[in-house]
Amino acid sequence: MATNPSVPPQPSQPSQPIQVSPQPAALSEGQRLIGTFFSPGKTFPDLRRNASWWAPFLIIAIVSISFIYVVDQKVGFPKVVENLIQLQPKQADRIDRLPADQRQTVMQQQATITKWIAYSVPVVALVIYAVFAALLFATLKFAASADLKYKTLFALIVYSRLPLIFGPLLAILSLLAGVSSDGFNLRNPVATNPGYFIGPDGSPVLRALLTQLDVFSLWTLILTAIGITCISKVKRGTAFAVVFGWFAVYVLGQVLLAAATS
Repeated sequence: MATNPSVPPQPSQPSQPIQVSPQPAALSEGQRLIGTFFSPGKTFPDLRRNASWWAPFLIIAIVSISFIYVVDQKVGFPKVVENLIQLQPKQADRIDRLPADQRQTVMQQQATITKWIAYSVPVVALVIYAVFAALLFATLKFAASADLKYKTLFALIVYSRLPLIFGPLLAILSLLAGVSSDGFNLRNPVATNPGYFIGPDGSPVLRALLTQLDVFSLWTLILTAIGITCISKVKRGTAFAVVFGWFAVYVLGQVLLAAATS
């Protein structure tokens, strides 16, 4: 009986190398600062590698203190307080009813307190950042089971506040250019929102509402939502809903406060 010829052994196929996606190059602090404005989608993922936040905070603090210094020199805090009081009819009426000597004492005290608070804004800002990050962290963990760390989210909050430096910078330029101190509003010094155009005779409630529609503030909220999608697995729609949901709560609080004090 004929036998089948033996089949020669087949040469073994070389194993295919496993494709490993290259890790993105680490960014320097300078690259992260610039990238926050021009390429946040490529910048914020680097916060998972390094959650350092001192560089943007230092810039924010320097701009803030510089702004307050210029206000102190060009406007003066007695005038600042006077302008702020005129925007709160109930408080203005109460102070106007005081005897002249008492009124002067109250105004001096408020000017001193406002000045100290204004110069300490960078420290106060850190507390606000921490609280906002905690609220977002708890919401994202509970509602979306987000894969993120608090320190990374906190760093994102600080970086995403960088657009807010443009308001004080514009205010510094206007004050140095000689803009009148009459009507200067320390809390809303430049026309970057519709509330800026509502004077003391306008509705405080409407002013409180429209002031929140600030170009730079909205920019920071958008950056925050984009950043959340970059440092976690949360979908972009969910990130925007959470960020702007808390923003709506804040706006409502400001409106109710204005209604209570007007």
